[in-house]
Amino acid sequence: MVRLHMPRLRSAARSRCGKRSGASPGGDAPEEGTARSRPSPRRTARSRRRPGAKVARGAGPGAMPGRGALCLGLLLPVLLGCVSAQQPGGCPDLCECSEPARTVKCVNRNLTAVPLDLPPYVRSLFITGNPLTHLPAGAFSAQLLPDLSALNLSGNHLQAVEAGALALPALRQLDLSGNALVSLSPQAFGEGGSPLEELALRGALRDHGVLFSLAALLQSGALRNLSRLDLADNGLLVLPAGMFTALPALRQLDLSNNSLVGLQNVSFQGLGQLQSLNLSNNSLAVLWNSTLTQFRSLPTLRHIDLDHNTWVCDCPIEDLVAWLKESDQVESKEALTCAYPDKMLGKALLKINSLDLNCSVPIDLPSQLQTSYVFLGIVLALIGAIFLLVLYLNRKGIKKWMHNIRDACRDHMEGYHYRYEINADPRLTNLSSNSDV
Repeated sequence: MVRLHMPRLRSAARSRCGKRSGASPGGDAPEEGTARSRPSPRRTARSRRRPGAKVARGAGPGAMPGRGALCLGLLLPVLLGCVSAQQPGGCPDLCECSEPARTVKCVNRNLTAVPLDLPPYVRSLFITGNPLTHLPAGAFSAQLLPDLSALNLSGNHLQAVEAGALALPALRQLDLSGNALVSLSPQAFGEGGSPLEELALRGALRDHGVLFSLAALLQSGALRNLSRLDLADNGLLVLPAGMFTALPALRQLDLSNNSLVGLQNVSFQGLGQLQSLNLSNNSLAVLWNSTLTQFRSLPTLRHIDLDHNTWVCDCPIEDLVAWLKESDQVESKEALTCAYPDKMLGKALLKINSLDLNCSVPIDLPSQLQTSYVFLGIVLALIGAIFLLVLYLNRKGIKKWMHNIRDACRDHMEGYHYRYEINADPRLTNLSSNSDV
C-alpha cells in the first residue's frame, strides 16, 4: 500500500518544500541569450562555475541532501505510522506484542476483561496477575483468534467460566492455576469438544464444589485429547467416582500436595496410555488390593510417586508391601516409611515382614462374614435339634399334661354353659333363688 502512493508523497513533498535546481528557469534564458550574442569572460567564468555549484547542492556523493529529500524523509515515517495504525489487529494498549514470536503478554495490567483488539496472529497469550474474575461466553473469539494454541490465565482472580468461553479451534495448552474458581461450566470448551492437550488447575479448586463440575466436564468426553492434567495443591480429600474414565489419551496425572486419604472410588480403567502418576504429599494410609490390581493392569505406567504419605503399618498394609517388593513402577520406593503406629515409626516399608505386622491370617472381610454366617447356621441347627430331642424324651409326660389341660378346659366350659342356661330360663332362675334361701 505504501509503495503505490510513493510518487504522490514525493510530489507532495516537492510542492510543499519546493525544488531548487542549479539555476531558475527565468534567469537562464537571458544568460543564454547574452552568451550567444556577446560572450564575455565574466559569463564564461559563470558557466564554468555552474557544474561545481550543482555538485555542492547534492549531485555528488557525500553532499548534503536537498530540502525535498529532507521533507520526504520526515513525512514518510509519519505516514507509515498512520497506515499501520489503521490496519486491524494491532497490539492492545496495556499489552506487549511480538509478531515474530506470535506472542502477546498482558501481565499485571489491572485488566478486568479480556482485550477485544488482540492481533489475529497470536499463538501464545499470557493474561496473568490481573483482577479478572469472569470469563463470559465468547470471551475469546474463534474467528478472530484462529491460531491461539497456548493460553495462560494463571494468577488472576477468576471465579466463573461460562459455557463457550474457551471454544477455540486450535487451543492445546490452558493454564488456570492460582485462581479461585467457583463455577466451571461443563460446556466451557463448546459443544463439539476441544483439541486441548494440557490442562493445569494447580491451586484452582479450593472450592470443592467446582470439583464435581470438573468431573462432569471430563466425563462428558469433551477433552478426549487431554494428555496432561495437573490437579495438585487443591486440598482434595476424595475424588468423584469415574472422574478419569473418559480420558483415553491421558499420559500424566498430577494429584500431589492434596489431602487424599484413599483411592477406593478412583478408577484408572481406560487409561491405557498413562505413564506418570504423582500421589506424593497426601494423606494415604494404605492402598487396597483393588487399587494395586489396577496399577498392575496399566502396561505403560512406569512412574508412580508415593513419597511423603502417612502410611499406617498394620495388617492391611501387607498387600502394599508385597506389591512394592515385586513392582518396578514406584519411584524412590526405598524412601517410603511408616508414620503409624509409634513402634513402626520411620521403618522402611520394604523392610517390613509378616512378623512385624503380627498378622497370622490375612484380613479378608468378605471371607470373615461368610464364616460367621456359616457358624451362626450351625449353632441354630444344633439348638433346634436339642429342642426336638427334649420333646421326644418327654413325650409321655407331655401327652398326660396335654390331657389334663384338655379336661380342665372342658370342665371350665361346661360351667359356663350351665350358668348360661340358668340365666336364659326364668323358672330355673327362681328355683335357684328359692334354693338359695
